[in-house]
Amino acid sequence: MANTRTAANTRWAGIPAARRRDERRDMLVRAAYRLFAAGGEAALAVRAVCREAELHTRYFYENFADTAELLAAVYDQQATALADVLARAVDGAGPRPDARTRAGIRAVLRFISDDPGRGRVLFAEARGNEILAARRRAAQTALLEGVLATARDQDPPLPVVIAATMFTGAMTELAQQWADGRLGTDLDAVVDSAVHLSLSLHRAV
Repeated sequence: MANTRTAANTRWAGIPAARRRDERRDMLVRAAYRLFAAGGEAALAVRAVCREAELHTRYFYENFADTAELLAAVYDQQATALADVLARAVDGAGPRPDARTRAGIRAVLRFISDDPGRGRVLFAEARGNEILAARRRAAQTALLEGVLATARDQDPPLPVVIAATMFTGAMTELAQQWADGRLGTDLDAVVDSAVHLSLSLHRAV
């Protein structure tokens, strides 16, 4: 026990208290992500997370009230990463709507393909968990608002709002089906079809 305490003290020696807490929080979130990606919500027991992070359980409660709060942090971390990837892809695609649509759809699906655990956190398990479902609804609303913000009118007509709502709902479902493996493995084929249908909706409006 003395050796354990000595190792812990050495590990954080010279690091300011606030930074130590932030680093431990990040370690717990990353450990929870690994466990959730492999085993779903059932894998997120407090002791299991702390064991994976190699931290004492007291550090868990220093940062989170319970595993639900931790799970929310895991979702937020991955959602932020996806938002950054999506923004860079769309911004780098130029002004044409078809190029921006293609870049955005490809970026989301590639993000999931590069690490399937991301899809599980962001989409695959969201339906049965209130914590994730609430965040997913908020993310979809934010996406809808972002799409509407690109409209030329500050107060878009109803058909535009309906089309934007259909688009954001379809994109969320597309990502979930891709994460679940129900659309095969040909990324180019899925992107081509999704872009074609999205632009058809855009032209119709």
